[in-house]
Amino acid sequence: MNLSGDTLNASYAFCRRLSRRSGSNFYLGFLLLPQEKRWAMEALYAFMRYSDDLIDEAPQSGLNGHLESAIDQRLDRLERWRSILEIAFADLGRLSAGSIPEGESTAMFLLPALVDTVKRFNIPVEHLYAVLDGVEMDLHGCRYETFEELKLYCQRVASAVGLACIHIWGYRGQGTDRGEAVFEPAQQAGIALQLTNILRDLKADAAAYRIYLPLEDIHYCGYSVEELRNGVVNSAFQHLMTMEINRAKQFYRNGYALMDYLNHDGRRIFGIMISIYRRLLERIARRPGEVFSRPMRLNKFQRFALLAQWALLPSRMARRLKEEAQKIK
Repeated sequence: MNLSGDTLNASYAFCRRLSRRSGSNFYLGFLLLPQEKRWAMEALYAFMRYSDDLIDEAPQSGLNGHLESAIDQRLDRLERWRSILEIAFADLGRLSAGSIPEGESTAMFLLPALVDTVKRFNIPVEHLYAVLDGVEMDLHGCRYETFEELKLYCQRVASAVGLACIHIWGYRGQGTDRGEAVFEPAQQAGIALQLTNILRDLKADAAAYRIYLPLEDIHYCGYSVEELRNGVVNSAFQHLMTMEINRAKQFYRNGYALMDYLNHDGRRIFGIMISIYRRLLERIARRPGEVFSRPMRLNKFQRFALLAQWALLPSRMARRLKEEAQKIK
């Protein structure tokens, strides 16, 4: 495999199709980037989508021999993917179609664009491996006793993505020691987004035996995992949701500081991402029980309205974000 013009263009085109089909909130922000950075974000997104799909159909409770075997198979696939990445980042030419396991040929299509993106934008590969570590955590029960345990998961599946993204977007002091100040708010913003995802997807995750909310928080509020799985809305649930929403708000407040470090391109795409998820969190906060009864998302009009605002009035929208941050207690 090589990075010839035709191969590279075809790989970027594949990543673009995969990103567009996803319907992700993140893809909308790609439209605000110049072509080179947009293509790089599509390659990065394709990597995340493919890595997550490798362990699709997460294990459920009551493990038996069959489920244990299924987990082992997914762990093996994830480890092979890690090994393939290590080879590709060192020397893509060492890979060939024969070195990719049958049934995982998608990797052949996305790797040239991913390797080119990593090298072109000097993305530390440890951020991509951290994503794989987070994906692997989903194979081991999806239960977290404390928030500190959940925070590690959020850092791996979300903050690590943000740390990779900022190398594409560009930031003040990039490539120097002075630029390291950007890393902490990027970490905080990633945690905020992932906590919002967790609250949004409570119903689907609980049905699949994925319980991301810290068990100590659930018990502290007088709620139970069984009630969560059954979609019970009571005073204990309201207390639990208020606790988690307030925690997410603090991470948003800390994450907003990332805006001050990013270049113009980065401020706009980060702005639309944080705006969409912040409004989603506000919607959940108004009616927490609705997470069990209806999809929690912004409609197309609301999302495209935010896209237009960040495209045409980025300075005004950035000031609005700062004002929102100051209001969070």
